[in-house]
Amino acid sequence: MVESLTLDADRRQRRAADPGASVWVAASAGTGKTKVLTDRVLTLLLSGAAPRRLLCLTFTKAAAAEMANRLTRRLAGWATAPDAALAAQLEALLGRPPAPEEQVRARRLFALVLDTPGGLSIETIHAFCQSLLRRFPIEAGIAPHFRVMDDTDAAELLESVKTRMLAAARDGADPALAEALALVTARVHETAFPDLLAELVAERGRLDRAFARAGGPAGLRVALAERRGVPPDADPAALLAAACAE
Repeated sequence: MVESLTLDADRRQRRAADPGASVWVAASAGTGKTKVLTDRVLTLLLSGAAPRRLLCLTFTKAAAAEMANRLTRRLAGWATAPDAALAAQLEALLGRPPAPEEQVRARRLFALVLDTPGGLSIETIHAFCQSLLRRFPIEAGIAPHFRVMDDTDAAELLESVKTRMLAAARDGADPALAEALALVTARVHETAFPDLLAELVAERGRLDRAFARAGGPAGLRVALAERRGVPPDADPAALLAAACAE
């Protein structure tokens, strides 16, 4: 029973590693997803794909490093393995005996990857997006020599901005902000206020887009009133009385 399950798993992993198929793999931790991705890259390289044409994206730096290490170990092993051992490894990967030219290419892949500028592209999604922004800063509307802040710098900057804004509301430098802050703090407990600010900061992109579509906070208030079917200038007490009239 265990042997049949193992063979079935091997077949499924081999199907997922087939470069001729477009696949989506969903599996829990420790079930061999990284192995499948590694096998797929190796199979692509064996089939003649150029290393510079491959892109592997992961969520974390640790996962990217683990995948790069696995590929390097496999390719280095292929370069020095005895013929019989190499043939056995390739048969386990391909599910069939390798052709002579595949064995020759397998031995050359390690040097081919080393000679590729930058090696195999195995990086996180964030790193890939940053590389695109650096290549096309004008199209993205950002400074060409931008620098990505780390979490500590971002937290310190947000805290500084929050302190300045609250001080402006307290000192009366921004009456509209003071009015809005008074409205919010009357309804939100002080222990929940930091969480509310953190959520607003996290969703600032969506808020900006909503303001842009509605023409600012005033326009958004009108749009929300229309969505709820109430007059934009309705008095809260009158709305409450009308809702409870029945």
